[in-house]
Amino acid sequence: MGIQVHAETNRVQFPENLDDLVHYTTVRRGNVTEHIRTTREAIDAVKQGQPIPHGTHFVLVDYRDGAVHRYFVMQKGQGWGNDYDEGRRTEDWQFQWFWADQSINMDENTARCQSCHSSRSDKSFLYTFDALSAFDGTVIE
Repeated sequence: MGIQVHAETNRVQFPENLDDLVHYTTVRRGNVTEHIRTTREAIDAVKQGQPIPHGTHFVLVDYRDGAVHRYFVMQKGQGWGNDYDEGRRTEDWQFQWFWADQSINMDENTARCQSCHSSRSDKSFLYTFDALSAFDGTVIE
């Protein structure tokens, strides 16, 4: 029998006001629609070839059948990478899944998030880095 791994407590906080984040791209996967949002400062930094600032949130809003199913939050904080051994570190990014009511999904293994995103180290650990770079203020729904 395998070992059950659950989410760990980390520093990621759900953003105070999700509506303050810019919806810069939409990804569709079968019956799932993902709206991805971040700060204007993160968009500007990427466009200027600068590091994404500490304090930045990226939020993937996962819609199923037209309703929010969950949120995936990626947040960057000064020195947060030091919370993990070097092999697991994704610079200063940490990850957390939240249910639609914004409670933490304690069944999600956030080490899996880091493992997957580590393959994008050349793109600030973002799968949507190119969409962020190309964002012109217009989002196709």
